[in-house]
Amino acid sequence: MATALISGAGIAGPTLAYWLARHGFRVTVVERGGEPRSSGNPVDVRGPAVAVAERMGVMPRLRRAATGTTGVSFVDAAGRRVGRMDMRAVQRPDEVEVPRGDLASILYEASRDHAEFLFDDSITALGQDEHGVEVAFEHAAPRRFDLVVGADGLHSVTRRLTFGQEGDLVRHMGLYVATTPLADGAAGAGRDILMHNTPGKAIAVNPRPAGAFFLYRSPAAPEFDHRDTEQHRRMLVEAFADVSWRAPELLGHVSTAGDLYFDSVSQVRLPRWWKGRVALLGDAASCVSLFGDGSTLAMAGAFTLAEALAAHSGHPAAAFRRYEAAHRRLVDPKQRNVAQASALLVPATRGGILARNLATRLWPVVAATTRLKHALAW
Repeated sequence: MATALISGAGIAGPTLAYWLARHGFRVTVVERGGEPRSSGNPVDVRGPAVAVAERMGVMPRLRRAATGTTGVSFVDAAGRRVGRMDMRAVQRPDEVEVPRGDLASILYEASRDHAEFLFDDSITALGQDEHGVEVAFEHAAPRRFDLVVGADGLHSVTRRLTFGQEGDLVRHMGLYVATTPLADGAAGAGRDILMHNTPGKAIAVNPRPAGAFFLYRSPAAPEFDHRDTEQHRRMLVEAFADVSWRAPELLGHVSTAGDLYFDSVSQVRLPRWWKGRVALLGDAASCVSLFGDGSTLAMAGAFTLAEALAAHSGHPAAAFRRYEAAHRRLVDPKQRNVAQASALLVPATRGGILARNLATRLWPVVAATTRLKHALAW
């Protein structure tokens, strides 16, 4: 029986584990966190991911977990609505928006009986030859696998060990993003996301799960550390100190939040997603970061990779080539649209904000609002 190690238990990792196990692989998943991540803003399960979820039997659970969000209302500093986009107008009836934590938990529960999960651990070294990969872990004893897949996100350890340092492969897109949960009721009534813009900045409140969202334009910070939460708090307070609406209140939540996500909006650009018996999946291979249906792409890519490995049993190079050729057709257009999407979501000027708000009032005539919906697939 072929053995596979997957690094990362977010969205792509458990999906791949499920399908590889169905194809007869003995699968191990290693995850740095102590448990599946439970936080994060809502994400979409759209297009090809719907078919994957249906075949896994999890769509009924995803529909029950759906946020029920109806749209995005853009508000001024006084909270008055100055534009609105109806999400339902650009979402097919079979597509759902769910809290990211719920999606991760549902996928984990679907796969946990079919794979071995090692939580609170991480890969520290990879050594491969033509027959397999020797893997060293932070805590577990070294083991050998037939192949390794890195589904460990933007800051992938698997990618660093196999392809080189992050600075050579990850491109900062001129934005930083943060999310933090809010107490029930703190987001207010209603089913719309509320978003306030000032030039180069966006701050939003999500009704379900209740949470705050921050996005702002900035060059790459030279000393940025994606694991330094205190640094993240300082950067957010500095960036939004001059923003009104609910910014002071929400920054107060940031100062005490135990669960704060903060990172650079970045893209991963690799000429090839695999080397020998090691391949990359999801954000580790081709992060489109904030924009472009990342969870949908992760699920679709996992299914494509599993099918390719099953079709080319014992020949990982052939399988990886087939997977990459097919999945790049979905990923590449999303990566090309980041600048356009960011201009809609975080206009750099007051004129840009006014133009975006006007466009949303012309819905459904203005086709650009469809791209805005895709940009809001957090």
